[in-house]
Amino acid sequence: MTHLYGLLGVVAFVVALLLTVVLHEAGHLITAKRFGMKASQFFAGFGTTLWSRRRGETEYGIKAIPLGGFVKIVGYTPLEEVDPADEPRAFYRQPAPRRAAVIVAGVVMNLLLAFLLLVGLAAGIGLPSDRAATTVVRRVSPCVTAAATCAVRDPESPSKKAGLRAHDRIVSFGGRPVRDWDQLSAAIRDTSPGRPVTVVVERNGRRLSLPVTVAALDGRGYLGVEPVARTRRLGPVASVRFAGRFMGDMTVSVAKVVADIPHAIPKLFGHERASTPGGQAGSIVGGAEASGQVFSSSDTWRDKLTSFVLLIVSLNLFVGLLNLVPLLPLDGGHLAVVCYERIKALVFRVRGRPDPGPVDMTKLMPLTYVAVTLLVGLGILLILADVFNPLKVPQ
Repeated sequence: MTHLYGLLGVVAFVVALLLTVVLHEAGHLITAKRFGMKASQFFAGFGTTLWSRRRGETEYGIKAIPLGGFVKIVGYTPLEEVDPADEPRAFYRQPAPRRAAVIVAGVVMNLLLAFLLLVGLAAGIGLPSDRAATTVVRRVSPCVTAAATCAVRDPESPSKKAGLRAHDRIVSFGGRPVRDWDQLSAAIRDTSPGRPVTVVVERNGRRLSLPVTVAALDGRGYLGVEPVARTRRLGPVASVRFAGRFMGDMTVSVAKVVADIPHAIPKLFGHERASTPGGQAGSIVGGAEASGQVFSSSDTWRDKLTSFVLLIVSLNLFVGLLNLVPLLPLDGGHLAVVCYERIKALVFRVRGRPDPGPVDMTKLMPLTYVAVTLLVGLGILLILADVFNPLKVPQ
């Protein structure tokens, strides 16, 4: 069953990825149509067309490779050949504010989806309450680390060595009875690293004594367990506040990951990968593997769903922030072109000269080719890193 759940997690991630990209493109489509531009195609996937249907002037369909999607807006760049009848509705002929709105609409859709998922998580599934944390083990960490994932050379955690399992209830630690997480964590912190102690757990109605040698992390005793915490659902206003705060914090984290990727490239295939922000970046392969690990873990289905929702939230934030990078062919590159045109037009107007018109995109093509090569190369590099030096979700 574990392998079946892992496969289910992989499939769920691929579906979520497809929906993420399709919704991104839908943002472009909706705003383009709203402003009277012509969109001739809207497809989910790439490659051979499996099904399509024309509604009005737009062809909607599904293609064979389910790893993305696209919308074709007529005249998205001045280099395209446009039918004279469609010329007034071409993208590059529209006012700058409308073009900018169409460009950023995809990112807005990603951010909106992430926000709604977080609101739904807080109001529907509920959030763990630290004040209600118990001594029941939710997860046993496989290694001694402060990072979110284990590196290859991180030592095995004391809890895993001792044979603790998810759903064990810790009754006493080093002879000290513990009734809640605060008492247990205090007992662990107060134990000198390297000192052997006995942990008494209740498992399936029986009490077991397990010998444990406490490890050191940040100068304190470390066992390597996460507690089961009772969840609480938030009201509408509190859920919105939670979503806003969480998105802000996660956006900062994702931005750090994106900014640190160049620095982390030399470490992608080494044991230090998980210790760097950029090393946390992954490919489609890594995301699917992480989702499979979540689904096949020993957590409750509530915890699995929570982890999966947070994974999809981070995916949408990553896609959104990456698209804001001011390089063609990303949305940020097209937005930079629009801003440059308007600044140049303003300078010409101040000098009493006519609007110079659209940017000559042929001059930007060499830079675009370089950016595409770098993005494709980075994608291939991350796929290889996820295959040969994968990050592990703590289990």
